[in-house]
Amino acid sequence: MDDLLPDLCDAYPHQAHWLPIQWRHMGGKKCFWGEVVTVRCYHDNSYVKRWVNRPGEGRVLFIDGAASLRFALLGDQLAEAAVRNGWAGIVVYGAIRDAAVIGKLPLGVSALGVCPVKTEKRDKGSEQVSLRICDQVINPGDFVYADLNGVVVSKANLMQSP
Repeated sequence: MDDLLPDLCDAYPHQAHWLPIQWRHMGGKKCFWGEVVTVRCYHDNSYVKRWVNRPGEGRVLFIDGAASLRFALLGDQLAEAAVRNGWAGIVVYGAIRDAAVIGKLPLGVSALGVCPVKTEKRDKGSEQVSLRICDQVINPGDFVYADLNGVVVSKANLMQSP
């Protein structure tokens, strides 16, 4: 299932909403999907750390970093914690670092880009809130699907639909 998104978009044109961004797919898993957990944070990944250290249960963490590439919201240590805790993937509307290590992990990771600078830890942000990315609302409990073709969001689990 290397090219999942074209099939989903063809089969569910009114449910599969493509986020028109040229994502960089950086994790070892190039195709991933799952129920969404949301985090909004700006230059502070304290909430990201909290979530990746909780049971992922095959979910996808969607991080809204306001498209900033100034600080990395995900690095190798947090990505390794996500793998240990069973997360399917992480989508970062912002930057990551430690790209070589993350590229070898069995984790889906899509991001806007890379930055070698870590964030400050100020415990600022919000979790399980609605996000607006490219005029598309992403709610906790939605489903995200990602592969080398991009990222798609749906209210329904399209992998279980008839």
